[in-house]
Amino acid sequence: MDEALDCQRCGACCAVFRVSFYWAEADDAPGGGVPVTLTRPVGPLHRCMAGTEARPVRCVALQGEVGRAVACGIYEQRSSTCRSVVPGDAQCLKARAAHGLESGPGGITSAGLASSGHASAAS
Repeated sequence: MDEALDCQRCGACCAVFRVSFYWAEADDAPGGGVPVTLTRPVGPLHRCMAGTEARPVRCVALQGEVGRAVACGIYEQRSSTCRSVVPGDAQCLKARAAHGLESGPGGITSAGLASSGHASAAS
C-alpha cells in the first residue's frame, strides 16, 4: 500500500461519512459483533456508528488525530461497511480531500469526486 494512503495515518473516512449497516451486525443480535452501545438507529433495519449520524462527523470508535495517527477502537468488531473500505478508491480520496490531506500519486480531480457513485457525506 502507498504510505501516503496508510489508513492508520489517515482516518478521514471515519470523520466524513455516515457509517450505516444492517441492524443485525450489532452485538444485540445473534452473531453480531458491533457494540450496540456505540450505534444509533437509522431506520427499522439499519444502524449507524454514533458520531457519524450528524455533522461534524467523527465515528465514536475512531481514536487519534485524523491525518496523523489513528486507530479503530473496535477494529475486530467493525461493521461490513468499514470492512469494505478500499484505500485509494473514490470514497477514500473524497474523504481525504475533505480533510485537506494529500491524495497520493496522481492527485484527485473534482470530476473523480462527482462520478464516484458511492455513499455521500453525512448531512
